[in-house]
Amino acid sequence: MRSTIKATARAISASAPEAATMIKAIRVHELGGPEVLKWEDVEIGEPKEGEIRVKNKAIGLNFVDVYFRKGVYKASTMPFTPGREAAGVVTAVGPGLTGRKVGDVVAYAGNPMGSYAEEQILPAEKVVTVPPSLDPIVAASVILKGMTVHMLVRQCFKVEPGHTVLVHAAAGGVGSLLCQWANALGATVIGTVSTTEKAAQAKEDGCHHVIMYKEEDFVTRVNEITSGKGVDVVYDSVGKDTFQSSGMPDPLPMTELAAKSLFLTRASLFSYTATRDELLQAAGEVFSNVASGILRVRINHKYPLSQVAQAHEDLEGRKTSGSVVLIPDGVFEQ
Repeated sequence: MRSTIKATARAISASAPEAATMIKAIRVHELGGPEVLKWEDVEIGEPKEGEIRVKNKAIGLNFVDVYFRKGVYKASTMPFTPGREAAGVVTAVGPGLTGRKVGDVVAYAGNPMGSYAEEQILPAEKVVTVPPSLDPIVAASVILKGMTVHMLVRQCFKVEPGHTVLVHAAAGGVGSLLCQWANALGATVIGTVSTTEKAAQAKEDGCHHVIMYKEEDFVTRVNEITSGKGVDVVYDSVGKDTFQSSGMPDPLPMTELAAKSLFLTRASLFSYTATRDELLQAAGEVFSNVASGILRVRINHKYPLSQVAQAHEDLEGRKTSGSVVLIPDGVFEQ
């Protein structure tokens, strides 16, 4: 009789669904300022077919996260967990999945949103392997920004020796990498910055000419630097104040571009990494350039994940330079 009871108990246990694991994550229940970023307990289940579960070691902070928090870009659900860049260790693999195993160090950028969490479920096809020589914190800080720069200098406009490029916000996370990569490709780089400290960084990152836009008119200075010829390409992440961080630019009539046969693009990285091959090629080139020293990743700011509201406030206040990373509280070190 006793053995029958034991067998029945085992059968019930085997058929019962596994209890969800509780983790900490940032949740947004209403749109607004940094104060809407809430540190909460959430449930995470097991990965399904084609999925993996990843324990995040580091999470990249990007201005696109601010746009989702404010509602400039619309999240598909509410509440939601922000974040579109992270690196971590695989802790579980979905049924039947090959090519991934527990313990793999991986990184991802883009969809699904939700990297502001201790752990997350990801489609296996969206992650890339982090080379053993690369610290996961570096990978998390560079994969989204680096692939964005790859798109800008290799695809949207192919930068070549002899070109002159203008980089607004040259000391920012994307701007820093953009100056370095354009310089390595043989271009003359002009950068705009807001402070003397950021000017020094831009110089170190390959800017041949640095313009302090609060003290001088950048259009006048660019004309002086280029003897009136102008530049071959302008990379602008500031938006409204210069022509996205300062706000959405006003509409521009297409006829305004005709006089000099210009083209304007508001490129989306994820259109350029839509296939698995495109993703691997872009991420591979970024990681290779970091490993070879072509790109130096400036991780100038680290915040515990629970203090992401302060990180957002600093980012919006232009108090940051280089890359900003969020570290899950359990692994954060000062």
